[in-house]
Amino acid sequence: MNPLIQNKLKPIFTVSRELEQEEFLKRITDHHGHYLFLEKHNEIYAYVDINNLAIKKWDSKEIRMKDILSKAVLIENTGVFESNQLVSIPFIFQVLGEPIVLVKDDNGNFTGYISREDMLVSMFREENTNTNLLKVLLASIPMGIFVVDHKHKIVNCNESGLKMIRSESEKIIGTRAETIFNQDHLKQVFSTGKTILNQIHITNDMGVIVDYSPIENSDGDVDGVIIIIQDLPMVESMAMEIETVKNLNQDLNAILSSIYDELLVVDSEGVLIRHSENYIKDFWKVNLKELVGESLLDLEERGFFSPSVARLVLEKKEKISIVQETENGKKILAIGNPIFNDRGILQRVVIASRDITENTKLKSELKQTKEITKRYKQELANLKNKTGTSQDIIYCSSKMQKIVNQIKKISSFSSTVLIQGDSGVGKELIARAIHTESTRSEKPFLTINCGSIPENLLESELFGYVKGSFTGADEKGKKGYFEQANGGVLFLDEIGEMPMSLQVKLLRVLQENEVVPIGSVKPISINVQIVAATNQSLEKMIDRGVFREDLYYRINVIPIHVPPLRDRPEDIPLLAYHTIQKLNQRYDKNYHFSPDSLNLLEGYSWPGNIRELQNLIERLFVSADDQVITADLVVQFMNSGTVKRSKPMITGIIPLHEAKWEVEKQLIMLAMRKHRTTTKAAEVLGISQSAVSRKYKRILQQNGE
Repeated sequence: MNPLIQNKLKPIFTVSRELEQEEFLKRITDHHGHYLFLEKHNEIYAYVDINNLAIKKWDSKEIRMKDILSKAVLIENTGVFESNQLVSIPFIFQVLGEPIVLVKDDNGNFTGYISREDMLVSMFREENTNTNLLKVLLASIPMGIFVVDHKHKIVNCNESGLKMIRSESEKIIGTRAETIFNQDHLKQVFSTGKTILNQIHITNDMGVIVDYSPIENSDGDVDGVIIIIQDLPMVESMAMEIETVKNLNQDLNAILSSIYDELLVVDSEGVLIRHSENYIKDFWKVNLKELVGESLLDLEERGFFSPSVARLVLEKKEKISIVQETENGKKILAIGNPIFNDRGILQRVVIASRDITENTKLKSELKQTKEITKRYKQELANLKNKTGTSQDIIYCSSKMQKIVNQIKKISSFSSTVLIQGDSGVGKELIARAIHTESTRSEKPFLTINCGSIPENLLESELFGYVKGSFTGADEKGKKGYFEQANGGVLFLDEIGEMPMSLQVKLLRVLQENEVVPIGSVKPISINVQIVAATNQSLEKMIDRGVFREDLYYRINVIPIHVPPLRDRPEDIPLLAYHTIQKLNQRYDKNYHFSPDSLNLLEGYSWPGNIRELQNLIERLFVSADDQVITADLVVQFMNSGTVKRSKPMITGIIPLHEAKWEVEKQLIMLAMRKHRTTTKAAEVLGISQSAVSRKYKRILQQNGE
């Protein structure tokens, strides 16, 4: 067997899928490898890439055996290398298809596995390998590949790689790899022999994801590096997002520097990870920049200061205000605020400090400290929401965040929920989120549209029937939706369309927690959480006598109102991006929106809400000639009547100053949605940053945000 394959061979860790869940999980608890191999009838039949499971700890209570098995890859689709096997192009392509290759000994038994990259290196280093094999292989790989020798010079590459870095073979071959790729990463691979994966590399000429893998000689020394690159999708979009974060960071630093003498950000271990440009020089014995990465808890023990506000916050997990005294007698007011993640775990401590030795306005300063720290915490939360949205509910607006928070709050209860909102806002998605977050998530989630089924059939569908209850009935009888959803959640969509006669029966089910099938007199106990939804005003229906008031109060225990898309325009770009990505995946395309086209979508009122937005995006997707969906294409659909554009209209005489303020509001909101910061908005509007900040704050107050 090739010595390189022998040296790179990793052991196979197996577990039988025939074990019970508890025994199965116990078996894999101490496994630390990247792959888990599954046995059935004492034979290996599949493997699981542990990195795809998103599991932090094997002993987590959230791990389920079925989730692990669902990620299994059959080994019949995986390359198998046998002793003394000859290299062929079909085998190489089979190797490229999976991340690993299984290895058999002379007796045909599995002895271990090797990574795809190590297998390719070993094959190319065989003396009898045809040189044309490498050329054919490199030309056929969709990823970019660059081969670097021990002198750090690029000695080979493929066309895909040249296209991604926008260069030519004559300019690249013989060039030092550091002139194109990251010098530190190359140096690390050559010095340590370790692979570096998924490194984002962006320059003026390219935007790629780079993997660096060492090429080792027979002595185990690094003899070169294989660099594999892939196009980085949506580079322009990511660059704009990075620019937005940078601008926001600059704004925060400017605000904080004007109010505090010093601001520190500490992690959950007490390590200083960031500080403001301004800091109290008399308080620290060295330049504060030199202490980044140091533990403030250790500095306290070494006598830098006492007591440590960071330590007190970490211990008590609450806001702490203390006065520290320096060696020269100065008094420093330090306020530490804990920042928690969604699971309630303390993640950061923000410490704001001020020299109050000669400060006679302590009370006023404390008030400012509280306000700015609260704003800092809110800004961090806003950034987190933008990058960590719910997997199913796509949003970034504060209005939808409130709904998501409400869903999490009611997840431990089984109270009846009434979801109200216009057609197309995603009421069923909210209902499914309630089921997913609840303790009933492992039980059924059933949905029935009360307005799409005739009255006589709706009764049998909901309550079921027994044998012989009516002509045409199934001889075995039938369980209704209430029985089928027992233990889980039943979603009654368009409940306003339910006939009055069935409203009475539904009321009894909610009151008694039991259902009586058609043709039976024997009640059946059920345990079902009811989630109802409607796009109508049930209060007005009660006034008209078409909906029971007592039923309304029974279902309206937890009301959730989903706002229409026109009331949360900041969600439109995110929804548009999500929709276009789903279409790209379905049809293997790479379409995306230009910034101007997104601005047009944000300016429309969307009476059909998310459903209308998705339909328009699919029409744009099908009609687009280029990968970039431009504002001109969106305008064509708007002008053709496919979409009615929202335009400001004057329908009556109003005072001129009011009309002027309405125009200002629209311009400022459009500028803030596009550029995200008051600095950029002021630049495009041609007014001062302070004017934008003042007016934007007034607009938010008027909107109740």
